[in-house]
Amino acid sequence: MTQDLPGKHWQEADGLHIDVRTLPPPDPMVAILGQIERPDQNGPITVHHDREPIYLYPELAERGWQYQIIPGEPGEVRLILSQVT
Repeated sequence: MTQDLPGKHWQEADGLHIDVRTLPPPDPMVAILGQIERPDQNGPITVHHDREPIYLYPELAERGWQYQIIPGEPGEVRLILSQVT
């Protein structure tokens, strides 16, 4: 479950969504990395963020994940995370 991780988490047809827009640092990174490190998580994960998480990118690469920035709501940076194949 995701109750132990910060942010709002929900499942949709396109995969897991995590909204970290209202969280202060380092909670967004804690929520995202905590989710991708779960043994049953293989993506995709959609992240709803209020800024570009530049410090997250090297952490994702180190763990074998990649990101793609996609259009979101105004003022939102939306990322799709997936494992590198």
